[in-house]
Amino acid sequence: MQSPLIQVQELFKSYQRDSLEIPVLRNINLEIAQGEFIAFMGPSGSGKTTLLNLIAGLDKPTSGNILIDGVDVAALNETELAMWRSRNVGFIFQFYNLIPVLTALENVELPLILTPLSKLERRAHAELALGVVGLADRLHHYPRQLSGGQEQRVAIARAVATDPVILVADEPTGDLDKISAEEVLELMDRLNRELNKTILMVTHDPRAAERARSVRHLEKGELA
Repeated sequence: MQSPLIQVQELFKSYQRDSLEIPVLRNINLEIAQGEFIAFMGPSGSGKTTLLNLIAGLDKPTSGNILIDGVDVAALNETELAMWRSRNVGFIFQFYNLIPVLTALENVELPLILTPLSKLERRAHAELALGVVGLADRLHHYPRQLSGGQEQRVAIARAVATDPVILVADEPTGDLDKISAEEVLELMDRLNRELNKTILMVTHDPRAAERARSVRHLEKGELA
C-alpha cells in the first residue's frame, strides 16, 4: 500500500510571549494521501492556519515531525526550507498578494525565477498556468484591470506554475462575492480531480468545505 504523502506525528506548537508559553497546537497526528483535498475548519484561534503554515514550511514546530514525501520538513534549516518550499508548495491566500505594477503573466512568472528554467520556458509555463485557470485572454492585464475572482485565479495560476507537490489555501474565498467564490472553488476542484493536486484548505465557509473530499475540525489546538 502506498505511504501517505503527508505524515504529521505528535506535533506541538507554542509561542513564547515574555515569560508566558502559549500553546497553539497539541499532539496533532495526521496522515494525508496523495491527491487528497482536505478542509480544516474550526473557530478562530483553534490553530488551523498555524497547522497549515507548519505543513507548508512557513513555521517550525515546537516538537514533533512533519514528513512530506519522505522529507522531515521540521528538521530542515532556513535555507533548505526556502528551497524545499519553492519546489514543493504552492500558496493561495485570502488576499491575492499580486504585485500591482506587474501584469498577470509577470505575476505568475515570479516564482519561476527561482527555478533553472530559461526566460522562454518561464514564459511558456506561466502562459500554460493562466490557460489552466481560464485567463489566457488576460495575460497582459494588470491586477487593477481584473475582478477579485480573476485576481484570485491569477494567484492560483502563480501557485500551480511550479507544479508543486501540495497546494495550501488559507481562506481562498474569504474576500470574494458568492459567484467569484464558486468559480474559484470549481477551479480548485478541477485541479484536484484532473491534475491530482493535493490541496489543504483552511476555511470558515461551509460551501467551500463541501468541495473538499474530507473535513477535519480543530478545537482549541486539537484535532477533533
